[in-house]
Amino acid sequence: MATHGIHGNLIEVTVVSCNKLKDTEWISRQDPYVCVEYGSNKSRTRTCTDGGKNPTFQEKFVYTLIEGLRELNVYVWNSNTIKHDDFIGSGKVQLAKALSQGFDDSSWPLQSKTGRHAGEVRLIIHYANANANKPASSHGSVAQPHGAPQASLYSTPPPHPSVSYPPPAAAAPYLPAGGYPAPSPYPSYPPNSGGYPPPLFPPQAAPYGQPYPPNSAYPPPPQPYGSPYPPPGHPYPGPYPPPY
Repeated sequence: MATHGIHGNLIEVTVVSCNKLKDTEWISRQDPYVCVEYGSNKSRTRTCTDGGKNPTFQEKFVYTLIEGLRELNVYVWNSNTIKHDDFIGSGKVQLAKALSQGFDDSSWPLQSKTGRHAGEVRLIIHYANANANKPASSHGSVAQPHGAPQASLYSTPPPHPSVSYPPPAAAAPYLPAGGYPAPSPYPSYPPNSGGYPPPLFPPQAAPYGQPYPPNSAYPPPPQPYGSPYPPPGHPYPGPYPPPY
């Protein structure tokens, strides 16, 4: 939003109409009018006689902008010829949209003294210097129209001219020398009936429950140091005398 440097510039405010105003009359139709304040500048529309709840004004006012002041105050009254005018409602109008875009056509809510909704007021605001306040684009670049394609900062370079080569041919399936299929280099295995030795203990030689020969077939284990003790009833042999 470019709203800097607005001091001293002119802004146009048109009071268009009011809508659904609070009715302050009991018998006849009310006669509304609108007051606009910007800083110390105050303006007043004509009275819309018998305007009732929806009066129309179409009056334009011009104000000199003040730096730092970006809102208007509006007040709506009902004109009376015998007694004091009746207050209908007031509201604040923000100038941010008009200062940034140059135009604003909106309706602004009004509130009564008790804070209740009292209707709306429609204003059209023009600001001719909105485009002049926008900063220029940096480095002198020219703005492109909306929707135009933007060039890429890093475009792809054109292809380098080179000699084209045909695509490689599909590789032929591997076949061994002599054609396919090749003979097996290994001899065939003999049948199971003669390829393995007979079992160690055939069934007829070692029946179930007696896989090994009886213990009598084996000699007794040797005695490397001799018998340390004589059998019962035999005198003790050796160089030592027998025990007492």
